[in-house]
Amino acid sequence: MAVGIRLKFSGGTQENYDAAHGIMEIDTDPPGGMIVHSAGPVDGGWGIIDFWESREAFDSFVQERLMPRLQSLGDRGFPAPPDVKEFPVHNLQRV
Repeated sequence: MAVGIRLKFSGGTQENYDAAHGIMEIDTDPPGGMIVHSAGPVDGGWGIIDFWESREAFDSFVQERLMPRLQSLGDRGFPAPPDVKEFPVHNLQRV
């Protein structure tokens, strides 16, 4: 069953996101299990909402790609780790 993942980077900016997204290679090497990725400004920072085939697929991406690459950004990266919330997906439609 698909899961939704919400990440909020408090104090994050579009510049932080663009730097991070640029080294994740989502467009050229999509991570296994990712269904949809979206991002934008939220109150107090930067938000990401993704849909994944499973929590295990998301956790694998975090461990193998996200965290190692975010750490390599130094000052260009987000100022703090994200607050992560998982939610069950009742309906996911692709149009």
